[in-house]
Amino acid sequence: MAKRILALVSEPISADALRAAVGEQEANNAEVLVVAPALNSRTRFFLADPDPAIARAEAVQEETVERLDEEGVDAAGSTGESDPLLALQDALTTYDADEIVLFTHAGGKQNWLEEGLVDEAKGRFSVPVRHLVVE
Repeated sequence: MAKRILALVSEPISADALRAAVGEQEANNAEVLVVAPALNSRTRFFLADPDPAIARAEAVQEETVERLDEEGVDAAGSTGESDPLLALQDALTTYDADEIVLFTHAGGKQNWLEEGLVDEAKGRFSVPVRHLVVE
């Protein structure tokens, strides 16, 4: 039976990034649900202007799913809430993941909503959580 991976992405990733996170064989045999949260800047958040973040998240998840499919990984996608933890929680209500993989920005490029995400996800969810920083 294929491993079910829930991949939270803030930027489009390739199958190589997924393979780096979980291993080549697991990635190649996995069913992956890609969730891109609608990460917003603090300013847009406080102005209640989510439209650019939603459009960006949709583009990120579509590009990621396309890349994974082209590279032989079975993938589907969804756009999630602006809070990455809520996006994961929502996805887990309908997708029975065996593992969560978080792909986040490097320190200086990190969105304010990504701060502390890895530790919080590990504490909140009962499935294993892995983390990979993407450029």
